[in-house]
Amino acid sequence: MPETMKPYLPTIGLFLLIVYLGVQALTGQRGLLSGNQRDAMLELREHELAVLAEQRHDLELRVRYLRSGHLSRDMLEERARVVLGFSDPRDYVIRTTTATVPQASVAAS
Repeated sequence: MPETMKPYLPTIGLFLLIVYLGVQALTGQRGLLSGNQRDAMLELREHELAVLAEQRHDLELRVRYLRSGHLSRDMLEERARVVLGFSDPRDYVIRTTTATVPQASVAAS
């Protein structure tokens, strides 16, 4: 029986290779059927990029106001109060605690 199968072994090997590549082309990481998932991930990453760009712009603006050439008295006073924990005697200070979210629930959402 092995002697009669020898001529068909390359054909069977090529057939299995074609089937494997076909399955990967449809269901693989970059396959045709995973396009919606990639589009959703792209939209999520673009939203994250927009949020980070806005945060960066805000931080750059704050840094510009704290530089010695463009020192803003209000910004300096605000940062000194935050860092040193001081407040003006006329200020009303309301302390709040931030709720910590467990990492497992953050990863699930």
